[in-house]
Amino acid sequence: MIRVLLADDDPLVRTGLKLMLRGADGIEVVGEAADGSQVAPAVREHAPDVVLMDIRMPVMDGLSATRALHRAGSAAPQDHLRAGSAAPQVIVLTTFDEHALVLEAMRAGAAGYLVKHAAPEDIVEAVRRAARGEPALSPSAARALVEHAAAGPGDRSERARQQLAQLTEREREVAAAVAEGLSNTEIGARLHLSVGTVKTHLSSALTKLDLDNRVQLALLTHDARPQP
Repeated sequence: MIRVLLADDDPLVRTGLKLMLRGADGIEVVGEAADGSQVAPAVREHAPDVVLMDIRMPVMDGLSATRALHRAGSAAPQDHLRAGSAAPQVIVLTTFDEHALVLEAMRAGAAGYLVKHAAPEDIVEAVRRAARGEPALSPSAARALVEHAAAGPGDRSERARQQLAQLTEREREVAAAVAEGLSNTEIGARLHLSVGTVKTHLSSALTKLDLDNRVQLALLTHDARPQP
């Protein structure tokens, strides 16, 4: 059962999402938050696998709440979580379909970015993908990442290469495959590794680089590539 926390200041939106997700097999809405400042306490109480996070909220916005979860997890991984649970994956769910916000959300630690007018089945599938540790992006958000990669990283390039230099050769190969959008199964087939070994290398790379998810790793890998 995938445990989901809803964070949105609009009670009608939360109600709609709750009704929609309750109709999906294998998904349970375990809690709600009406503001970003309530997210961390709700995560401690309910230990969700996935947080559906609005961006625009009155006291603390969704990007700040996502960063706070990341900082808390990096500083003291078990302080903000129920014993034995893992840090939740965050999907930003917003009415704002802006490329700059997509990149900001990904760098804040979000695993996904969807607009609220997305089809219900797309939101359900995004929750399932995020729970599996896979990126969950709307088509426009995916285009934003592609355009970011194609635009040229500028001064970010050297910093990104220095960061990736911390990784072993195999971890860099896994990171490069992640940047191509390959799944763990596809990476294993390409590199002749078991899926479990791929997950081990991926987890090690994320830990060394202080990253939350494979989307951030893909961004960093794109930044490190030399531009024509």
